[in-house]
Amino acid sequence: MTAELLILSLIFLFAINTPIAIAIGGASVIGIVVQGDFSPMMVVQRMFGGTDSFHLMAVPLFMFTGVIMEAGGISRRLIDFANVLVGWLPGGLAAVAIVSAMFFAGISGSAAADAAAVGAILIPAMKRSGYASDFAAAVQASGGSIGVIIPPSIPMIIFGFLTGASIGQLFAAGILPGVLIGLSLILLSTWISWRNGYAATSAFSLGELWMTFRRALLALGTPIIILGGILFGIFTATESAAVAVVYALVVGMFVYRQIKPADLVTIFREGAVTSSIVMFIIATASVFSWIAAIEDLPSLLAGRLLGWTDHPVLLLLMINALLLAVGTVVETTAALILLVPTLTAMLPSLGIDLIQLGAIVVTNLAIGMLTPPMGICLIVSGSISGDRITAVSRKVLPFLAVLIIDLLIVTFCPPLTMWLSQLVAR
Repeated sequence: MTAELLILSLIFLFAINTPIAIAIGGASVIGIVVQGDFSPMMVVQRMFGGTDSFHLMAVPLFMFTGVIMEAGGISRRLIDFANVLVGWLPGGLAAVAIVSAMFFAGISGSAAADAAAVGAILIPAMKRSGYASDFAAAVQASGGSIGVIIPPSIPMIIFGFLTGASIGQLFAAGILPGVLIGLSLILLSTWISWRNGYAATSAFSLGELWMTFRRALLALGTPIIILGGILFGIFTATESAAVAVVYALVVGMFVYRQIKPADLVTIFREGAVTSSIVMFIIATASVFSWIAAIEDLPSLLAGRLLGWTDHPVLLLLMINALLLAVGTVVETTAALILLVPTLTAMLPSLGIDLIQLGAIVVTNLAIGMLTPPMGICLIVSGSISGDRITAVSRKVLPFLAVLIIDLLIVTFCPPLTMWLSQLVAR
């Protein structure tokens, strides 16, 4: 009875548009009261315990790194380099938006931060160059979704925390899928831009490429430090996040000199607010996950799915469909904590590695960031462009189709995710 009420109350609270963290926390309180064996004070204890983790310290630190690097002028230098790199293509600014998002993804670990940092510069630039406003927002939203696939990735950190999987291997597993998705989005945006007559923004020049590369070199050093340190075993993901914060502050304050001491209060406040939202969701979702585990809900749901079929290919297709559906209505962090226990219970029947499962889950939820009503990249890009979400959603449909094809490749081509992660394991 507790399990049924837990699920039904959560669905009801979502249906009446209750904020994600409040909905999950409210359903958890109902579950504890109905279960009857625990004091409601366990909600507070489990919320604290759910966030009291060395691994999860990386979440606010990576988000803070993104805030610092945006304030420190890093975004502008990365965009200038991307403009020379791909701006000569038809509809060059659209390709620049996606390449810039790929660069920034190696810094922030957050799709929302990616879409906001790059979109604040490129969406107005695309509109001034004659691009349709809703198309500009759709391109930026699609590129922003790469932010959780190319490492560092906050959802991958949470997946590793939940399953015990190596975060370094998960990060390595996201590199090639992220590049695949980025290239496919560039091809699509270039084709659409060519059909609509959007011009290139610059001619290709080796001299300009070298100059902008030199200016962006320190900015590009952040993902190199983060990934290199983790992949070569110099430090953990959490330690790399702390190193990235210090590096970003040094570059922003003393090299680029874009950050003044007086700006630090605003930067720290913004970093605290953005990371506290994610951590609050993790805290309430950990209570829900704890009650679900007591009621053996993950095993029950896994058994129900396995009761329909035990064929690995059909199971993977069903899981992808489930994750895509959940991603449209549930925030990424909450979806991970709610669904990952069920999915890992099914792992022996799927015939895949835990690391590949992590890449599949995160890619699915990245696509969910492009679908209303919870598509955070749509919301961020639409707010920058000034377009209604419905208008941006229509323009994003071709990008969603390409992303689903990429998802199937990630799902059924294990070397794409496992090759680099196995090198890290050695």
